[in-house]
Amino acid sequence: MLQRIKDLSESVFPYVRDCYRHLHANPELSFQEYQTSEFVQKELTAMQIPFRAGIADTGILGIIKGKNPAKRVIALRADMDALPIQEAVDIPWKSKNDGVMHACGHDVHTSCLLGAAKILNQLKNEFEGTILLIFQPGEEKAPGGANLMLKDGIFDEYTPEIIIGQHVAEDYPAGTIALLEGTVMASADEIYLTIKGNGGHGAKPHLCNDTVLAASEVLVSLQQVRSRLCDPLTPMVLTFGRFIADGAPNVIPNEVKLSGTFRTYDEKWRIEAKEHIRRIAVETAAAYGCTVEIEMPDGFPNVINDPKLTKEIRGFVNEFLGEDKVLDFEQRMTGEDFGFFSHLFPSCFYRLGVQGDRVSGNLHSPTFCIEEKSLVTGAGGMAWIAIRCLEKNE
Repeated sequence: MLQRIKDLSESVFPYVRDCYRHLHANPELSFQEYQTSEFVQKELTAMQIPFRAGIADTGILGIIKGKNPAKRVIALRADMDALPIQEAVDIPWKSKNDGVMHACGHDVHTSCLLGAAKILNQLKNEFEGTILLIFQPGEEKAPGGANLMLKDGIFDEYTPEIIIGQHVAEDYPAGTIALLEGTVMASADEIYLTIKGNGGHGAKPHLCNDTVLAASEVLVSLQQVRSRLCDPLTPMVLTFGRFIADGAPNVIPNEVKLSGTFRTYDEKWRIEAKEHIRRIAVETAAAYGCTVEIEMPDGFPNVINDPKLTKEIRGFVNEFLGEDKVLDFEQRMTGEDFGFFSHLFPSCFYRLGVQGDRVSGNLHSPTFCIEEKSLVTGAGGMAWIAIRCLEKNE
C-alpha cells in the first residue's frame, strides 16, 4: 500500500498543481469563498465523492466510504479563504482579484486535500472505515469557519474519532513534514478599546479630558498584564497595532480607538487575563476623567496536538518520507481556528514544508510563494496518514 500511495501521489501531481494554480489565481476573502466552494464541489462531483455543501454557507463535507464504513471515522481538514493583500509575485497564476491573495497557503491546503481525496477514492475498496473531507471557510477571520461549521452541525451524521490538518511552512524545505506534540499554537483574541472624554483646544488641556494621554497610559499600563500579572513561564503576547486619535495639532479629540491582539497557551489564564485587561483599562482611563468602551469577542482557542496521536502520525510520516524528512516544529504564538476542532476531538495539526529555490516572503506577505513539488508531499502524505490511522489498532 505504501508504494501504491507514493506512486499515486506522483500521478495526481499534475491534477493537484492545476487545482493549486486555479485557486491561487482566484482567491476569495473569508466567508466569501463562493467560487472556491463551487470549484471544490465540481471536483468532488467529478470524482463521484458524495458531499454536503452549504455548511456555514460555503463549507463542504466530503465523504469517502471504504469497506465496513462504520468501523472507524476520521476527518481531514483544509481551509479555503485568502487575505486582503496585493500580490507582488510575478507568476503566470498570479492573483486575478485586486487586493486579494492566497498569502497563507490555503490554496495549497485545499488542492492537497482534493489530491488526497483523489488517491483515497481510488483505494476505497481496500480500506475499512470512513474518511471525512472538511473544506472550511473563514479561517482568517473571527469567529472562525471551524467554529461556525461545528455550530451548523457538520458532524451531525458522522462523528470523527480524530481530525487531521496541515499548514504550509515557508521555513521548511519542500518534501518535509514537521510535527510537535502538545499545545502548538496560541489562542487568539482581538481587543477593541474606545477611550472617551470631553475633547477641546490643545492650548487649554485643563478644560478638557486628554483622551490621547489617557489612551497612551492605558496602552502602557496594560503591559503589566504580561510583566507583572502573568506567570513568567506562561507564553503570552499582548500587542496593540492600531491607535487612532483623530484630532489635530491643536485639537484633543473626544475619543481615541485602540485595537490589539491577546494570545496565550493557557486557556485558564486566557479568561483571567481578559478580566485584568478590562479592569486596568477602566481604572486607568478613569484616572484621566475618561471612560472606556471595551469589546473583547471570543476568538480562537489554542491548538492542541494529541500526544499519542501525534506520535503515531510521526511514525506514519517516517514510513512515507523517511526519517530525514520528518522534522520538529517550534511552538508559535500565531493562532488557528483548527483549535476549535482540537478541543473536541483528538487532533494533529502538522506543518508542510514548501520552501524551494525561489526566494519567498513570509506567510501573510505579498511575496509569499511555494515550491510546487511540495504538493506531492501534501496530498500523498495526508492520504497515507489517513490510511494508517484507519488501520491502527486501539
